[in-house]
Amino acid sequence: MFQDSPIYDRLIAECGDVPAQVRREAERVSRELELVMRPLQAPGYGTGFDRPQAPGNGWQRAALLPGPRPH
Repeated sequence: MFQDSPIYDRLIAECGDVPAQVRREAERVSRELELVMRPLQAPGYGTGFDRPQAPGNGWQRAALLPGPRPH
């Protein structure tokens, strides 16, 4: 990436190749996430949207807004 760059070479010598370490860690996390998410992508796994909900289980506008309350 940075060819013939003594400053970059010196930083790598002092601190290690941080961009390469970050890239490897991001690839590892991506692989783990794919493994964890695989059951959710399997055919036949319900998303929950196809199930009818019972009345009253959804969001309702029953709560009072913050602020002074009328008496």
